[in-house]
Amino acid sequence: MSELEAAILLAGAGMALSVIMAVAWRVQQSTGQSGWIDTIWSFSVGTVGAALALWPGEDGLSLRQILVAALAAAWSLRLGASIARRTIKGGEDPRYAALYEQWGENYSRRLFWFLQIQAAAAFVLVATIAVAAHNPVTELRLADMAGAFVLAIAILGERLADNQLRDFRSNPANRGKVCETGLWAYSRHPNYFFEWLGWCAYPFFGINADLTYPIGFATLAGPVFMYWLLVHVSGIPLLEAHMLRSRGAQFEAYRSRVNAFFPGVRKGARS
Repeated sequence: MSELEAAILLAGAGMALSVIMAVAWRVQQSTGQSGWIDTIWSFSVGTVGAALALWPGEDGLSLRQILVAALAAAWSLRLGASIARRTIKGGEDPRYAALYEQWGENYSRRLFWFLQIQAAAAFVLVATIAVAAHNPVTELRLADMAGAFVLAIAILGERLADNQLRDFRSNPANRGKVCETGLWAYSRHPNYFFEWLGWCAYPFFGINADLTYPIGFATLAGPVFMYWLLVHVSGIPLLEAHMLRSRGAQFEAYRSRVNAFFPGVRKGARS
């Protein structure tokens, strides 16, 4: 693939993501449910990322392209379907509810541009997938197998965390309580941790030990960018602010015992 062709493909991907998130804004305005935003975002990253991954090179499709595209699609389908199921059941995402309170009558207009920023964030991740898939080394390496293993573990781990939280919330006896079972006893956000871990897989596909594919180091942008988003921007800060408002001292005690992101040894006995 020439540099010009790559630039055209990436520009097309950026425009497609912008349009898709404009559609997501319209869906939210029509339904009043912000969960559809994250559903559409998840599907768009997987769809556009897989499409770029599968774009044929000079020698046709490589096994790495097919593997990366399949893994990206599997991640996208699982995450998007999970959010969609939760959205269908009703309820507003507390992060968007906080933005609604903050923006007031300007919510609709500011949400539109906020979703365009999400489109830009999606572009970084889509580019990560594309760069990883188009590593010119023809044969699959041990590094590729390691990347596939890491991403599979991430998908399964995030699914387990989501299922544990869903089962906890489905029990009426747990209404108003903080989930502290399973993975949630060792990380306050194990779903976010495994989401980040999945993006750590792409450097395995993209970086060559002999440095023959320098652009492969761009795949490091995926995990670095996702960590920043989840830990410092739109993930943990907004969600924990909501939990402190709704659960108060109970969540504060949980926060004192359990790591925020990386699973680790608990700091004290459960009260």
